[in-house]
Amino acid sequence: MELKIRKNGDNYIIDVNGEMDLYNSYKLKELVMKMLDKKVGRFVVNLQNVDYIDSSGIGALIYICSTIKKMGLKLVITNIHGSVKKVIELTKLMGYFPIAPTIDEALQRMEA
Repeated sequence: MELKIRKNGDNYIIDVNGEMDLYNSYKLKELVMKMLDKKVGRFVVNLQNVDYIDSSGIGALIYICSTIKKMGLKLVITNIHGSVKKVIELTKLMGYFPIAPTIDEALQRMEA
């Protein structure tokens, strides 16, 4: 799994590439925690290039989401598709995660 960060105004977009599994999902958690330490408050997690997620990846997303919600900050997860979408639907987490279909829509939700 590879993580890239880009900035759009006050929003930080984290592009996740590869598989989110037991061996690497901690990297996303660590990255977000470091960004929170640096007072970043607006996150878009882009899963466009993620084709596989396991329970560890779901766990990482839940941890990130709950931490950001507790801090009163903003997070939107975007571009969920294929097997990743199926896993999130099966775990009944579609309503838990703030999800937008595209990055543009995620950025619009940040401003709301």
